[in-house]
Amino acid sequence: MISFYRSAGIAQGKTVSALTFAREIAAYIKDKTRNEITVAVPIGGNPNRVGWSVRYENLAALEAQQTLLLADPKYMELVAKGAENFIAGSIHDEIWRSL
Repeated sequence: MISFYRSAGIAQGKTVSALTFAREIAAYIKDKTRNEITVAVPIGGNPNRVGWSVRYENLAALEAQQTLLLADPKYMELVAKGAENFIAGSIHDEIWRSL
């Protein structure tokens, strides 16, 4: 099992719109791919962040979904629309393998 985590720093004054976007993009991905996306915020450390997590059967499934989304004009439009909510360069991705 592969777990993919993405987090992003929220721009000053954009908390409400960033969290709204986080739920919107997660719902779109779920509708498009049938994968359950979890949206979360930290309870410790820097509170001005939001994160998404999703699990895949294997790395090939992760790659297939990312390829599908990057070729999807609606997804790319949503990403561009939501970019103003986040601090440039703050996106952090991690991929973990379950033991």
